[in-house]
Amino acid sequence: MTEIKSASPVPPPTTPRASTAALDVALRLLQPMQGLLGAGESAQAEVVSVKETAQSFQLVLRLTLENGRQATVEAQSPRPVLPGASYAVAALSDSRLLAQPQPGRNQPLQSIDLALLPAGSILQGKVIATGQQTGGDGRPTFQVVLSLLNSPLAGQKLQLETSTPLALGSLLTAQVQGSQALSFVPLSGLFDRLLLGQQLAAQHGRQAPLSGVFQALAALGNTLPDGLRDAAGKLLGLLPGVQQLSDPQGVARAFAASGAFLEAHLLSGHTAGVAGDLKAALLRLMAQLPNLLGSTPQAAAQLGAATGQALPAFARSALGALGQNNARQLALGFPLGGSPLGGKLPDGQDEQADLELLLKLAAAAVSRLQTHQLSSLAQTQTLPDGVQLTTWQLEVPMRDQRDIVPLQIKVQREQSQRQRDKEQPDTLWKIELAFDIQPLGPLQVQAQLLRGSLSSQLWAERGETAELIASELEHLRERLQAAGLNVGELACRQGVPPQGPRTSLDQRFVDETA
Repeated sequence: MTEIKSASPVPPPTTPRASTAALDVALRLLQPMQGLLGAGESAQAEVVSVKETAQSFQLVLRLTLENGRQATVEAQSPRPVLPGASYAVAALSDSRLLAQPQPGRNQPLQSIDLALLPAGSILQGKVIATGQQTGGDGRPTFQVVLSLLNSPLAGQKLQLETSTPLALGSLLTAQVQGSQALSFVPLSGLFDRLLLGQQLAAQHGRQAPLSGVFQALAALGNTLPDGLRDAAGKLLGLLPGVQQLSDPQGVARAFAASGAFLEAHLLSGHTAGVAGDLKAALLRLMAQLPNLLGSTPQAAAQLGAATGQALPAFARSALGALGQNNARQLALGFPLGGSPLGGKLPDGQDEQADLELLLKLAAAAVSRLQTHQLSSLAQTQTLPDGVQLTTWQLEVPMRDQRDIVPLQIKVQREQSQRQRDKEQPDTLWKIELAFDIQPLGPLQVQAQLLRGSLSSQLWAERGETAELIASELEHLRERLQAAGLNVGELACRQGVPPQGPRTSLDQRFVDETA
C-alpha cells in the first residue's frame, strides 16, 4: 500500500485535451503482436499506464479480444492519452494499431457528486491505471485511475492528479473534501486502526465484570491487611447509589469518575480528579496486594497470560478456535458480556476467596474498563455517508441496597460534515443502557434524541417485568414531556434488542422525523 498525504481529482478536461482525446490515435507497438491480432482485426483496449518521453508517450494497453482473452501490449503514441481511457483498436499491421476513443464506455469520473458522497465520506479504491507528464515548471505530475471499492460509486473509476507516484495495484483510503478534492488516509492511520483491533481483542480475552471484585472484597471482609483495607474502602466509597444516578449532576459525576477518562486527565495534567477515579482506585488496590503476580500496574498485563495457562486444555483450545476477529467482534458488542475467566465467586463458595483471587478479579476488572475505552475508540469514525460518529462507552458500578449492580452505558453522537458547517447543526444522539436489578432482572434501554424529540424502547428478559414496565410507560411519557421533550414512540418488549448496525427503532425514528 502506498502512503500519500493528499491528492485531488483531475479538473474537468480543457478543450484542447478533450479534442485530442476525441481523435483517432495511431500507435506503434514496441514489440510485434506475433499473431495476437491479424491485419483488419479489432479488440477493446484500456490504457493501463502512460509515461511521457522526450518525443512521444509510452503506453501499456490491456487488450480484450473477441473470444474474451486478455493480453497486455506496449506501444508509443505521438499524442497524450488519458490513463484508464477505453479505445476500440484495429490492427493495421503486426506492429501498428489505430485506436478510436469510446467516450461512453466506462470512462473515469473526473469529479465527485456530493449528493451521493457528501464531504467527509470515506472512499476506498485500487489503482488500476497510472500516467506521468511533465508540467510547465518541469516537475512531473501523475494521473491515477482508481477502481472504487465501496460507497454508492463502487465499481466505477475515478481519475486523480497528484504529485506523488502510485504503483499499480495500490490500495488507498480517502476522505472526500469536495467535488474536486480528496484527502487520503495515511498508512500510519490504518496501522493505528489495526493495532487498536488487536488490543481490543486482547483486552476482551482478559476482562470480567466488576461485580466479582466487590464480591471478593465482601467475602474477605476484616481479614484484609490494613493497607489493603484502606484501598478497598476508598474503592467502595466511589460507588454511587441508585438515587444519586437519578440526578443529572450525580450522573455527570459518575461518568467523570468511571475510569473512561483517566488517561486523558493524566495526559492533560488535570490530576485533581484522579483520586476519585474508579480505574485509578482499582490500580491502587492491585498495588497493595503483597508478593503476588501482577501486584503492580506494570505486572498486571502479565496476568491474562498466566491465568490462561491455568485454564484446562480444552478451554484453551476452544478459545483459540474463536480467533482474534471473533474476539474483536465480541468486544464491540453491547452490552459487554462476561469472559472465560469468570468474574464472580461460585455460588456458595465465598469462603474460597483469597488475595490471589482478588488480584485476578481486580486485573480482569481493569481490562473490562479498558475494553470499554478501546471499543469507544474503535466505534468513533467517519462513516461512508459522511456522518461523523463519536462513541463513549463506559461502565458504572452502582449500589442497590446491599447489591453492587454494573450499569453499562453507550452514548453516540451522529453529525454530518454539512451539519457541522451550520451554526445550529442537527445532531442525533443515541444512548443505550444495560443493567440487572433484582427483582426486575436484566434490562436494556435504547433511546434516540433529535431536535428535542425522543423515542425509546425498553427490553426486559422476564415477561412479568415487561408487563410491569409497559403499564408505566404513560407515566414515563408525562415525566419526559414535563422535562420539555417531544416524545415519540415508547415501547417495552420481552427479550433482548436485535443485534446489528440498524434496528427497527432506527428505521421508525427516521421515518417519524423525515
